[in-house]
Amino acid sequence: MTRFYFGVACLLLFCLGWAMPAWADDALRVVTTTTDLKSLVEVVGDDRVMVKSIASPAQDPHSFEPRPGDFQLLQGAQMVVKVGLDHDLWIDALLAETGNQEIQRGGAGYVDASVGIPLLEVRSTSIAPIDGHNHGAGNPHYWLDPANAEVITGGILEGLERIDPDHAAGYEANRSRFLAQLQDRLNTWEQQLAPFRGQPIVAYHNSWPYLARRFRLNLLDFIEPKPGIPPSPTRLAALLREIKDRQVKVIIREPYESDRVPRLLSSKTGVPVVTLVSSIGAIPQAQDYFSLFDYNIGALEASLKAALEASNG
Repeated sequence: MTRFYFGVACLLLFCLGWAMPAWADDALRVVTTTTDLKSLVEVVGDDRVMVKSIASPAQDPHSFEPRPGDFQLLQGAQMVVKVGLDHDLWIDALLAETGNQEIQRGGAGYVDASVGIPLLEVRSTSIAPIDGHNHGAGNPHYWLDPANAEVITGGILEGLERIDPDHAAGYEANRSRFLAQLQDRLNTWEQQLAPFRGQPIVAYHNSWPYLARRFRLNLLDFIEPKPGIPPSPTRLAALLREIKDRQVKVIIREPYESDRVPRLLSSKTGVPVVTLVSSIGAIPQAQDYFSLFDYNIGALEASLKAALEASNG
């Protein structure tokens, strides 16, 4: 939808008397582009914030298109937190429509959570697709390395302190408690996957390099040549050879991704398919940042263990 028509649609909604989304009177109004950022804002802000997220966790982020209701949500926001890079390019145009300078780039209530992250796959400053994945400015799935939550919550803390300095001490205490818990969980997750370091894996989409780096897994290749484009017969043949020759142990897919090709590759190679989730709320077992990794690490551990036992048996 063009900027003109989007603006017209929003005006019509207002004229028809559609209600603005309800906010708690005494809470800071925060909007995040994803459920993952929503969870981390709630960790730092606790009962001082009311947080709403825009993009659904159960859909391909490359196919997301904002709705008029999202514009209404942003109109009432005091702070906005985005993934950045090329993951949610739509948010800045939407913010410009609100006319609220405080939540636009450079405003006190604007937080780009990617700032300070040690990025992977930085190939150029262009947002044009490169190698079939729109990650030229850096792979945007950085929250899937749990250690990066320290940087992400640091940016959120700075944003909350800018718009609500009177409660800075409380926000800092909340973050400190979360980081202590995170370190304990990270130690556990690393122990779970330590026996599988270096094991080769293939994923449907390029969502997992940060997780693979953190836990020393060997992410070899991707099924999807471009977001939303299934592999050609030639590509499938090459993947089959690679899976067999490199002794790939598991194939990763997400719930919203088609299981047709992963099942085909699995049937011809015997390599199991494991379903992981990249966002909180995509499945009932992943309802916050910790349970997202509890589920993913547990699923990987079980699949890799079974694959190694089968290959050694």
